Amino acid sequence: MTLRVVVADDQALVRTGFRMIIDARDDLEVVGEASDGHEAVRLTRDLAPEVVLMDVRMPVVDGIEATRQIAEGGSRARVLVLTTWDVDAHVIAALRAGASGFLLKDIRPAELVDAIRLTARGDALLAPAVLSRVLDRFLRTTPDPAPPSSLQDLSGREREVLTLIGQALSNAEIAERLRLSEATVKNHVTAVLRKLGLRDRVQAVVTAYDHGLVQPRRP
Repeated sequence: MTLRVVVADDQALVRTGFRMIIDARDDLEVVGEASDGHEAVRLTRDLAPEVVLMDVRMPVVDGIEATRQIAEGGSRARVLVLTTWDVDAHVIAALRAGASGFLLKDIRPAELVDAIRLTARGDALLAPAVLSRVLDRFLRTTPDPAPPSSLQDLSGREREVLTLIGQALSNAEIAERLRLSEATVKNHVTAVLRKLGLRDRVQAVVTAYDHGLVQPRRP
């Protein structure tokens, strides 16, 4: 299966560079390029890509608002936010808007390709240490209402799993912590995402923080 990608960036050279890297792989294909957020939303709707590479700062509609519109529009596309800073508060706003992770624009070609594949599968893009650091530092500094999801539908075990996802643990680590098989943990993760209407593990981490299941570490 070929993964379809839309690249959204207001710089033509950046879009061209990403296209060259992506199209060089047999299982990836750039199906559209957008120079602003409005165009990114339209292309995502019309072309139904699996992944959108989304720059934060774009004209007409910025990347955060474009991400929100894509998520709220019911698209199955997962959004990877592009930024020049790994500690940019805008990145957290994008995660809240529905993004599945973020990438630095100077990412190495092989890492870009791996990130697209991981994101398309719904796996966690960010390394646990990076995800924890970013969320600990910024999540509470960009206040936003808790997402319209209720934890009441979760079983006690599913709530435990969500809490551990919020701590950026992998399925294997959760299995060891709860003394369960990885297959069982995977089933619980799937149930949590489905019941809460979440797109992937990154959104589950944000939800765990928003509902107070995980507290930011104090410096």
